[in-house]
Amino acid sequence: MALTDVVIRTTKPEARQRKVSDEKGLYLLVHPNGGRYWQMKYRHAGKERTLSFGTYPDVSLADARKRRDEARAMLARDVDPGEVKRANRLRQRQEAASSFEAVAREWFDRHLAGKAPSHRDKVVRRLERDVFPYIGHRPIADIKAPEVLEVARRVERRGAVDTAHRVIQNIGEVCRYGIATGRAESDPTPALRGALPPARHKHYPAPTDDPSAVGGILRMFDALTGQPQVIAAVRLLPLLVCRPGELRTMRWEGVDLGEAVWSYRVTKTGVDHIIPLSTQAMSILRDLYPLTGHLPGGWVFVGGRSPMKPISDAAINAAMQRLGIDTKAELTGHGWRALLRTFGHERLGMRPEVIETHIAHKAPDASRLGNAYARMRFIDERRKMMQQWSDYLDQLRAGFVAPQHGQGA
Repeated sequence: MALTDVVIRTTKPEARQRKVSDEKGLYLLVHPNGGRYWQMKYRHAGKERTLSFGTYPDVSLADARKRRDEARAMLARDVDPGEVKRANRLRQRQEAASSFEAVAREWFDRHLAGKAPSHRDKVVRRLERDVFPYIGHRPIADIKAPEVLEVARRVERRGAVDTAHRVIQNIGEVCRYGIATGRAESDPTPALRGALPPARHKHYPAPTDDPSAVGGILRMFDALTGQPQVIAAVRLLPLLVCRPGELRTMRWEGVDLGEAVWSYRVTKTGVDHIIPLSTQAMSILRDLYPLTGHLPGGWVFVGGRSPMKPISDAAINAAMQRLGIDTKAELTGHGWRALLRTFGHERLGMRPEVIETHIAHKAPDASRLGNAYARMRFIDERRKMMQQWSDYLDQLRAGFVAPQHGQGA
């Protein structure tokens, strides 16, 4: 007798699983735990086989009968519906493993493993927010340039032109990894060159033509109040001239107070770097060590809410803003790098290549000569340079503006 929905709903489970038959080989397998599974018995090539169609009520009686009829039509053509189902399942698994998102996440694990967490997180968030919702499910081999351009234009339309360019760059990196692993045949992104407006490169504000203004800012730093670790970070940044994100994630394990150096991994280039510590920088770190050196997280600049986290990305600029410094027009945390380039070369006679090495711009010969060479490049000269720089900042703080290098007093 054919089943009805009423019969199915009122069928009670028993101590052992049992079959409740419908028609033409279809039946409902009722488990002791109450689960109801649609199945069909059939024969192909002289062997009896079982085909499953899902569970009730997710698969209704009408849907189960439709799937049964499709299976019977295959059998009429001498096609095994069980083999067709297995082949479809395998194809779906292969397509899922070759989707853009699957390849991208594999690329994350392999390509970004050695990158700084801050850089890795930015790339992952960018693709999760701006790319995966639109092409993440697509087989990577099928993605063409117009699709990538539409993804990038969505980002552009919200005014984030630089991010739109980075989206195309990251998609290209994933596609090239797909080519290398045999899941894609081409990278569509080169065809998009010129399709977006040029990126507006950000220049960080800094008073590079006014040493007296820098002196005034340094005196404002001396008046800063608040958390000791934030005060120390604000005052150290001009002395170290590193990226603010690298400073805030400084760890005590990388600080050698005996040798007066700080060792860390550069976020932009992924190479190890050493910054010599001037006597002024050492004084700040020695004063801070009793406050944070014993905490379990290992951070030099411990966050206010948890010893297991460093101060936030915005902490340094926020402290400067509390002093009345306009970080959009006067000086930002990154601006000290421009000041060292300008004042260091023009007023103190420092060699540009030594300055560029100190601020961790990748040296053209670093990849050939190795990471150890890049880390130690010009180290003796940089040690003298950073002491000279710290002394110069002390002079500016005191109101003394020295003439430019090569000029008379």
